[in-house]
Formats: sequence, C-alpha cells, structure tokens
Amino acid sequence: MNTQVESAQPPVVTEVDEQMSTGAELVQTPIETELGDQASTAAEQPLVVDKALVARLVGEARQQGLSVDGEGGLLTQLTKLVLESALEGEVTAHLGYEKHERTEGTAGGNARNGTRSKTVLTKAGPVQIEVPRDRAGTFEPMVVAKRQRRLGSIEDVVLSLSARGMTHGDIAAHLADVYGSEVSKTTISTITDKVLDGMAEWQNRPLDPVYPVVFIDCIHVKVRDGQVANRPIYIALAVTVDGNRDILGLWAGDGGEGAKYWLQVLTEIKNRGVEDVLMVVCDGLKGLPDAVNAVWADTVVQTCIVHLLRNSFRYSARQDWDAISRSLKPVYQAGTVAEAEERFLEFQEEWGQKYPAIVRLWSNSWAEFVPFLQFDREIRRIVCTTNAIESVNARIRKAVRARGHFPNEQAALKCVYLAVMALDPTGKGRARWTQRWKQALNAFDIAFDGRLSAHRR
Repeated sequence: MNTQVESAQPPVVTEVDEQMSTGAELVQTPIETELGDQASTAAEQPLVVDKALVARLVGEARQQGLSVDGEGGLLTQLTKLVLESALEGEVTAHLGYEKHERTEGTAGGNARNGTRSKTVLTKAGPVQIEVPRDRAGTFEPMVVAKRQRRLGSIEDVVLSLSARGMTHGDIAAHLADVYGSEVSKTTISTITDKVLDGMAEWQNRPLDPVYPVVFIDCIHVKVRDGQVANRPIYIALAVTVDGNRDILGLWAGDGGEGAKYWLQVLTEIKNRGVEDVLMVVCDGLKGLPDAVNAVWADTVVQTCIVHLLRNSFRYSARQDWDAISRSLKPVYQAGTVAEAEERFLEFQEEWGQKYPAIVRLWSNSWAEFVPFLQFDREIRRIVCTTNAIESVNARIRKAVRARGHFPNEQAALKCVYLAVMALDPTGKGRARWTQRWKQALNAFDIAFDGRLSAHRR
C-alpha cells in the first residue's frame, strides 16, 4: 500500500495527531514508560485506551466513508501511528534526548538522521511506516527490527494454516483475501523453514527413563526424489508415567516399512534415555517383536487386534467378512488366555477348511496377541489396538493429502512436524487422555512388578 496517512489528510488522523504527539493518549506502549512524567502512569497501566476517543474516531471514520479495516482504513492508520510512536520512543531512549531538544555532547555526538520508508505486513494489512535513523547507525529498533517485513502475528497465521494442511499457494491466496497483502509462496516457505531448528531440537531432546506403553506405526508420503515414490514416516507415541501423551519423534525411511529400520529407531530412542518400556503396541509387522526385544529384552509386544482383523479379511471373500468378524469376537473378548484358545479352536473348526490362511495368520501372531488378556476389560480396550496413534495419523494424513507430494524428505518431515505440533491447541485432549489412563497405569505397576515406579525420576 503506497497511500500514507498524511496524504489522505482525513480529519480523523488530524485530530489524533493533535491529541497525541507520540500516541500516548490513545495507546501508551511499554517503551514510552521511559519518557517523562507520563512514564510512571504507563508503568502502572501498560496499556491505556480511551474508549470514548476510539468511539469518536470510529464514528467520524464512518461519516467520511472510511472503512474500519482494509487497505487505507482506520485500523491501518492507527497501526501506522502506534508503530511509528513506538519507534520514536525507542530512538529517543537510544539517543537520550527528545526530538528537537539536542544539546552539545548529547548521545556522544550521535543525532537523528531523518527516516526511511518501510512497508510491513500486519493483521491489519500492509502498513507503510517511517522508521527513524541515527547518524552513527547504531540504532537497532525492537518493535520492527531491521530487515523485518512481517510482524510476528502474520508468521503465526502462516504456521497455523500450514499445520492444518493448506498448501503454500492456498495460504498466499488466503492472506490476499483476508489481509489484502501479496505474499509469495517462496516467502511462505521461508517462514515455515523457521521451524526446522525447533524440529531438530525436539527430535533430539532427552526422553523419560521409562514408558508404560509405546505405540509405533508409520504412514506413507509421496516424495519426489528423481521420481515420485512412497516413503515411510515412522512415528512413536508414548504414554508417560503421569498418563500424558508424548510423541517421541519422527523418522523418514526408504522403501517400505521394515523391522530393520524400526530397530534403528528404537535404538535411537533408547540412546536418548529410555531405559525400559513395559509394552509396545504395533501392527504385527513381521520381525518387529524381535527388533523390540533386541533393544528392551523384557518388553511385551502387543499386536493390534484391528490390524489382525483387517489382515484376516484380506484372505476371505467380502460376503464372509461379517460372519468371520462375529466368529473371532469371542476370541479377543475372552476372559482368559485358556478361554481364548478354546474359542479359537471353535473358529478353526468352523472356518479352517475354507480359509486356512486366516488360521495360520492368527496362529503365527498368537504370542503377540494374548498379552492384553491379563488385564481387565477397561485396560484391554486401551492397549489392544493402535487407535491412540491412528488418531494422530489421521491428522497427519489430512495435512499431507493436500500437498500431493513433497520435493524432498525435509519438506515432508516439516509438514508432519507442524501437524503434530498443532494436535491439541486447547489442551482439552491432553486432559481427557490423562484421565483415561489413570486406572491403567496403576494396573501396569502391579502387573509388571514395580518396573514402572522403579525408574521414575
């Protein structure tokens, strides 16, 4: 926006200028607390707004046909005045004297040296401001730093929209529609790249010494590396000893999901401080139990019941799915392991001749299927499936699906990381999760002979 407040000469701005040489009567910023007698009042009330003055300004703007928001609107003009007032307060504090009050020897010979125009992007839209300069070039503004073209709120909007699955093109169009500003996709990519340092720190952070349950799974994203191909993103979600959810990390692999790569992931988790895991819940990937026990020898591996059912349906005709599901239900709802074995023998007699592959599937997975049967039904409902991590995967897939494919592995991980960080913005989900796990954690400590409490910090 090239239009400046002074060029429009509306009475609204003129009255504001008369009533506030530094914006003190409309808004007193923390920077102005260092200036004169008004500073002590501002220190007691960091933000003082004259509601009557604001109402009068809005009324006069409407009378003149001036919109409250939008390009050249009242909000844009006030944003300009407040920013320039804050910058003037900063340069005054830097030089040690008010404007037009310079004396010999003040500021060590340094002095004001005019202003330079600069356009910044704010939630009120693009705002052109005049940034003061000093002759020595030592003035470093804080409100709008050097080379800063966007105020922090806009960057937060970009990160939030990106975490919810919007492409860079969609975000650029949204900013143009809502804020009236043109932001290139390259600029949006630069903003989102700022999370990379935080992502690296998060990925390498120390972990708790013990976790009751760790859910592991992977999703596939399309990455263009010479040609577009599916790449696995490995995810580990843990339940802490306090019942909170903790996503331990994200890892990008090659090819399909494999137990060999999971061994590397679990070893890294152990090297970050995890001494013991009571249970690992997984999707029944071949070789995964051996990989888990190679890292933590005493960890119980539980296969997800939902995945077992899905894999069973792959070997059967569609018209038999409902009947097979009803026949398997007494198996995984049995009260004891012995009862489950009896119900499985009944299933084998009924379906073994027609679908021997299903019987073989459950027989091969039996050792990883039965551990959850030692708990009561409320606890079984929590640990017998990977639903806890599937809900996270659903949010990630929503963010990934809109992108189509990613130019490289780092871009894919960045998208997944942003989606993970935006999972529970209100904190209500965390409270429900904690409450859900309280009873199960007590049972874990008893069932696993105090291993849970022994490693607590």
